[in-house]
Amino acid sequence: MMQSGYGRDKLWPFAHGGGATLAFFTLLFAGALLLWFAWPHLVSGILLALFSFLWLTVLYFFRDPNRIPVDLPGQIIGPGDGKVVAIEKMMEPRYLKKEVIRLSMFLSLTDVHVQRVPLSGTVTFVDYQPGKFLQAFRPEASEENEFIAMGLATPYGEIVVKQIAGILARRCVNYATVGDELLTGRRYGLIRFGSRIDLYFPTDAKLLVEIGDRVFGGLTPIAQLKPLDKEAR
Repeated sequence: MMQSGYGRDKLWPFAHGGGATLAFFTLLFAGALLLWFAWPHLVSGILLALFSFLWLTVLYFFRDPNRIPVDLPGQIIGPGDGKVVAIEKMMEPRYLKKEVIRLSMFLSLTDVHVQRVPLSGTVTFVDYQPGKFLQAFRPEASEENEFIAMGLATPYGEIVVKQIAGILARRCVNYATVGDELLTGRRYGLIRFGSRIDLYFPTDAKLLVEIGDRVFGGLTPIAQLKPLDKEAR
């Protein structure tokens, strides 16, 4: 069934899943502000400046702007904000067990870190795998780092989207469950503090981006898929 609530446009402009971190730094900022009013001193002023900077940084990191997704038949869109760092054909041995295109995106600290559904489909699996915390842009990070992979069955074939932790991003969050019917562009997860996303899709897809391109979640077309033959459905 469709996820209720999470994924839709909202008034709260920050990422679902960042509430505890936001609350913690808000309390630190509020405490420093009260201390400065009660004791206007150099020390309290330095603390206020420090915690103000940290608070604003966390607010910026967990921002989650509402967007009107691009939703065209068979078109994969960006699952998050970032830069395309690799596109290659490969054998995907774990889930799809066939040759696919793997497209990798690197998310910097300044990117929006909310993930969005790349193409409407039914969730076939959500798989968490513990692992290392290598720098996310390294090729081996795709298999060796901690990650959460999600499969989507679509009329254009099954695709896999993988959230990969990095040297700073040590927590991936995925709110989908098996059987959910997800719509293109809906929010489904979050990676904290710099990370990587890998997309796996059929080799006959027409690529719409190249290495070095900037991608925006829910907005940037990634690839155009062909409908499955009736025999393959």
